[in-house]
Amino acid sequence: MKPCREYKYDAVASRFSHVQSYPLCLLSQEIPQRLYLVASLNLPDNRTLPADLIMTRGFNFLTALIAFLPLSSLAQSSSSCGPVPSGAIKPSVASGFAVQVVATGLSKPRGLHFDNAGNLLVVEQGRGVVSAHTLNENEGCISVESSVDVTSRLNLNHGIEMSNDGKTLYASSAEAVYSWSYDESARTVSNQARIVANMTTNDHTTRTLLLSQKAPGLLVVTRGSTSNIDIDAASLASGHSQVKAFNLTNRTGVYDFDIDGLRLGWGLRNDVGAAEHPASGGIYTVENSADQLTRMGVDIHEDNPAEELNFLGYLNGREYAAQGGNFGYPWCFSAWGVGDLPDNGNLTVGSQYAVDASPDSNNQNKTDAYCAQQEPARLVFQAHMAPLDIKFNNSGSEAWVTFHGSWDRTQPVGYKVSVVAFDKDGEPVDSLDSKDAARDVLTNQDNSKCPDDCFRPAAMALDLHGRLYVSSDASGEIYLITRASGTKLPGPTPTSSSTSTSTATNIAGSIGYAWSSGAGQLSFISMLLALLL
Repeated sequence: MKPCREYKYDAVASRFSHVQSYPLCLLSQEIPQRLYLVASLNLPDNRTLPADLIMTRGFNFLTALIAFLPLSSLAQSSSSCGPVPSGAIKPSVASGFAVQVVATGLSKPRGLHFDNAGNLLVVEQGRGVVSAHTLNENEGCISVESSVDVTSRLNLNHGIEMSNDGKTLYASSAEAVYSWSYDESARTVSNQARIVANMTTNDHTTRTLLLSQKAPGLLVVTRGSTSNIDIDAASLASGHSQVKAFNLTNRTGVYDFDIDGLRLGWGLRNDVGAAEHPASGGIYTVENSADQLTRMGVDIHEDNPAEELNFLGYLNGREYAAQGGNFGYPWCFSAWGVGDLPDNGNLTVGSQYAVDASPDSNNQNKTDAYCAQQEPARLVFQAHMAPLDIKFNNSGSEAWVTFHGSWDRTQPVGYKVSVVAFDKDGEPVDSLDSKDAARDVLTNQDNSKCPDDCFRPAAMALDLHGRLYVSSDASGEIYLITRASGTKLPGPTPTSSSTSTSTATNIAGSIGYAWSSGAGQLSFISMLLALLL
């Protein structure tokens, strides 16, 4: 029993007005068929309910929910909409967005791609294969209808692409890029061939693939470092920590990554995600920077160095003077926590700075002056969040980024899907010194359970309807993010060391997820009853 006040919602004025008060309220007496909610909820349309126990006169339970919950969530069936997240995973979504689990039980799913028939192709890193999944849609609920392995086990681990005509599939292992003739109706491949080889290294083994839409026939391949501080990456001849493009139209044999291809950039520690801006044709990558660094004998690793969004120029013939340039690794890194850096007088967020010599660097180092002459990032993100993928929406106004999550930090960070705003010229809206460029859309409610029992996003794919599919390799799942019509980007997400839910999400966003599955509905109703009794 609780004291309560009764409110009536005025649809014309778009507000709740106080009607009368009651000393005690029970669900089963005094005022039946009313919805009771405790606490102040920030609703998707910014209406705020009063902070005490509230009743909405004239609404039955379902009607009230429809008034409050995101329309994108309620567009789904009231029956079970896919499986619930595995383990202790509790996703939170920004207002106006909804999420559902589409597939479970996959073996470390990484790269995603849709074929022209709508089958979802998945690189299952744990088995080294590409699998194909036919999806079924029923009133907004997406589920897997059937699955089959497309390739044999070749230790495929991340990269996947497909020709525009849908007849050639590409995928990568740590050592090589493969191609196959692909039959989308049978979901089978033939005529296996190696396209690019000689990429075997330790440590960073993903080889992301990107087929240019502005320069057909050019395949971008990313290759990371062999260790945290890879001294060989300082040599162009090594091929380490470089991004290159290879011409598929005049190929006469297998390309050697070290010596062949058009170099787009080097000194790029581990640029896993790569995307081409749909308007400008600019090539952007997201970089995982180093761990356990010191500067002038001081441990700076907690909030340094920043992760990066890098610009590598164009493949469409547009000139860019810095194309193929050096971004500074293994000598130079971007600042995030400037206050933690000794001798930081001339440094700001995003500035390139030098670190101490170490055995990993053959006891060599460079200076801040040297680093200031190397190619800078376009944007920076909080240290150790580990961005693994970037995808532009069709207009190029948004770049979606998966942050796989940290291991080298006291409080876990990352483990989320965020979005970055771009302008009409294909440039990020935010400046290099911004700490608010990434706006969080899908997060974990509690990062303290990471990395072992949480949503850990790896790669993404957009379907023909603009819906975003996200692989979570640690949990073996595929998630789907949908968006209500007219929903704008979330506000800036202040960075912090907190392990709680991102500030860009709210209770209403969590409810939006809860209502997207039958189990979630029961859980939500149970929560309301517990508050009332």
